[in-house]
Amino acid sequence: MENELRTPLTQSKGSSFLKACFNGTNAFLGAGLVTLPYALSRGGWLSLVLLFLISIITFYTAILLKKCMDSDPSITSYLDIAERAFGKTARIIVLILLSTELYLVAVGLIILESDSLYKLFPKFGIKLGSLLICGRQSFVLVTALIILPTMLITEMSILSYVSATGVFCCLIIVGSIVCVGAFGGVGFHASGDLLNVGGLPTAVSLYIFCFAGHAIIPSIYISMRDKNQFSKVVFFSFPLMTITCMVTAVTGYLMYGDGVESQITLNLPTTEVSARVAIYTILLIPIARYALMVTPVANAIEGGLSEDYKNWRPVKLLIRMALLVSSTVVAYVFPYYEILMAIVGSLFTVSVSFILPCMCYLKLSACYRSWNYKLLGCVGIIAFGTLAGVLGTYSSIVELVQEY
Repeated sequence: MENELRTPLTQSKGSSFLKACFNGTNAFLGAGLVTLPYALSRGGWLSLVLLFLISIITFYTAILLKKCMDSDPSITSYLDIAERAFGKTARIIVLILLSTELYLVAVGLIILESDSLYKLFPKFGIKLGSLLICGRQSFVLVTALIILPTMLITEMSILSYVSATGVFCCLIIVGSIVCVGAFGGVGFHASGDLLNVGGLPTAVSLYIFCFAGHAIIPSIYISMRDKNQFSKVVFFSFPLMTITCMVTAVTGYLMYGDGVESQITLNLPTTEVSARVAIYTILLIPIARYALMVTPVANAIEGGLSEDYKNWRPVKLLIRMALLVSSTVVAYVFPYYEILMAIVGSLFTVSVSFILPCMCYLKLSACYRSWNYKLLGCVGIIAFGTLAGVLGTYSSIVELVQEY
C-alpha cells in the first residue's frame, strides 16, 4: 500500500472545498509548531524573512505537484509522480525517503510526549527490581505504553479521523501561549538578537520542518469534488499556516528571549491555567498522530511480504509492535527533539517539499529544454533547498556531537 503514504484525513471521494482546506491545514500544522520560538532564538529576528520565504517556496512547490498530476490523469500519489518522471527507481527512493521521514517524526512524537509529561511530573520514576529509571527516560517508556492501544488499529481511515484533532490542538496551544504571555505575568519584554548567523542553519531546518506535508497533497487533490478549486485551497491553507507559525515564533521569543527551550511548552509555568491547557493539549498530539505516522511505514513493509503473510493480522500487529519498540529505543537513547526535527527538516523535508517537486515538474513539463522563468525559479528553489539541507544537516550533526 505504498501509494497510500501520507493519505488525507478524509479519504472519501468528492471532498468539499472546506474539507480540503481542513485536510491541507492539518497535513502541515503539527508538533513542529512548538519549536518555532527556539528556531527564532537561534536565527534572530531577521530569520523571520527566511520563514516567510520558505512559506512562499512550499506554496509554489505545492502548485507544481498539482501541475504534475494534471499532466497525466493516471497519477494518484506522490510516488506516481516520481515514477512517471524518473522511473521505478525514483519511486523506490521516494518511498524510502517518505517512510524514513515518517518514522523519525514518530520518534519525535515520543520525545515530545515524554518531555511534556516530565514537565508536569518531574519527580516521577520507574523502579524495576534494583533498576531505577528516572527523568525523561521513564516517561519514554510510559509514552510507549500509552500509545500501544492505538497500534492495534490497522485501518488508516479510522486513524485519520483520530488525527483530525491536530488542527484544533495546535490552535489551542497557540492561544494558550498568547494568554500566558498576556495574562500570566510573563509579558512580552525580551528583545533578542537581530541576527545570529551561526544559528541560521538550525533555524532554517526547523522552519522547513513546519512545512512538511507535501506528500499528502496529491491525495487531497484527487479527493476533491472540484479540482479547479485546489489552488484556492492552497492559497487558504498556506497563509493560515504562515500566520500561525509567525504568531507562535514571535510570541514565544518575546516571552522568553534566548532562554526559550527547544519546546516552548517547557518554559510555561505550570501554575497558570492557560499554561497547563497548552501542556495537556500538546500531550494529545503524539497519542493522536503516532499511529497515523507509523501505519504507512508498516504498510510499505507489508508490501514487500509474500501474499501469504501481508494480509495476516498477526503479522500486521507484529510489524507495528516492532516499529513501536524500535522507535521507543531510539527516543530513549536520542532524547533531543529539536536536533531530530532539524535533521528531518534538512534531509527529508527539503527533498520532498523543495527539490523533488521542482525536478519532477521540469521533467514532466519539459521546461528544462530552454531557459525561461519557470526553469530559473525551479533551479533557484533546488539550489536553496540543497544549501539549506547541507548546512542544516552539518549543523545538526555538530550539535548532536556536542550534546553527547
